[in-house]
Amino acid sequence: MAYEIEEIRLSQQIFYYLLEHFELREEASTGLYRAYVENEQVQLLVKSQGEEARSSIERYGDVIYLIPKEENVFLGFSKAKLKEILCKSGGTDKDFYLSQFVILTLLSEFYDGQGASAKSRDYIRVGELQNCVTDRLKNGVENTSDEEEEKKGLAFRNMQEAYESLKSDERGSRARTTKEGFLHHIFVFLENQGLIEYVQEDEMLKTTKKLDNLMDWKLLNQNNYQRLCKILSGDSQGGGDE
Repeated sequence: MAYEIEEIRLSQQIFYYLLEHFELREEASTGLYRAYVENEQVQLLVKSQGEEARSSIERYGDVIYLIPKEENVFLGFSKAKLKEILCKSGGTDKDFYLSQFVILTLLSEFYDGQGASAKSRDYIRVGELQNCVTDRLKNGVENTSDEEEEKKGLAFRNMQEAYESLKSDERGSRARTTKEGFLHHIFVFLENQGLIEYVQEDEMLKTTKKLDNLMDWKLLNQNNYQRLCKILSGDSQGGGDE
């Protein structure tokens, strides 16, 4: 397939913009946005460049996103880098998987996988989310045997051990060795990625349009929602198709 020089030039400009910002909105750059939306050749070229960079280029609603693939540690994050950002100094795999469990819990509280939009609430208080994490770890331990944990690859006991090893500090400590500080650094990371709004003075979390779009269009359909519920409850018999 032959492409015109102008189409190639536009595709390169769009891809460079996405590398810099990870998203392209019409109000931010009308010319580039319309070139992608209205010209199929340009769109194919941009998507091809994304594939070469181990990323996907997706348009959800009125925003075009660059989404690094899971194994892409250049544009995304390696496990080691995430552990460094999210966990205490010398953090173990237990701490890392606990941080991922906290994020899953947050997502499940905001999105229920029902209706035209998966979003089910506008905000959650930090204290409420902390209680949810405690309760779901407890339920997971009670409802999942050692054998089931090994089979499912989800170690509730290890995560609960890591969580309970963190101190509690009602003064709102930001140290990663406290439950409050551990959660705080996860929220800051998610906010830096443009996924949540962390209103620290009100101890409140809100989702952004970016996260809403990703959940509605890519990450959360009914089957995935049922699977998420099973993971968080530790219920190996729960609903949803495998």
